Amino acid sequence: MAASGNRSRFFATKNERGITIMTKTRLEKIADYDVQIEQIKNRQKQLRQQHIAQERKDRTRRLCSRHGLLEKMLPEIITITDEQYHAFLEKAVTNNYGRDILNKIITQTAATAPPPTSGSDVQSNDATIEKPANTGRVNVTQSAEDGETARREG
Repeated sequence: MAASGNRSRFFATKNERGITIMTKTRLEKIADYDVQIEQIKNRQKQLRQQHIAQERKDRTRRLCSRHGLLEKMLPEIITITDEQYHAFLEKAVTNNYGRDILNKIITQTAATAPPPTSGSDVQSNDATIEKPANTGRVNVTQSAEDGETARREG
């Protein structure tokens, strides 16, 4: 009786050469599958972390390139404080004209460009934007003694 109980736990198979091989018990197979499941979960966690790290790198690259472009176009921005920069952006971008321009760019990009295949791809936007006639560069200077601000368009 012990022999038949022992035999049910093992699986005998023959390979292509006709040699009998004792395979694993069901409990051993379950343990192997548990190990594989853990390995797959760890790999999934690793891939998620890599994805998050890549998104962070892409955001940093995007912030640096866009701010660098802004500094190139408006070199005076380098000398202002963070609070002044924040106020400048609020006044320059969050008005109807700025929103209209952004909506046009987004609409043109969505209509002409296929969706990006990777987060690290950089797409150029060659959309043309109409500017009002009086949008020249404005230089703002503040005198140290009286705190008055002078504007000069040029």
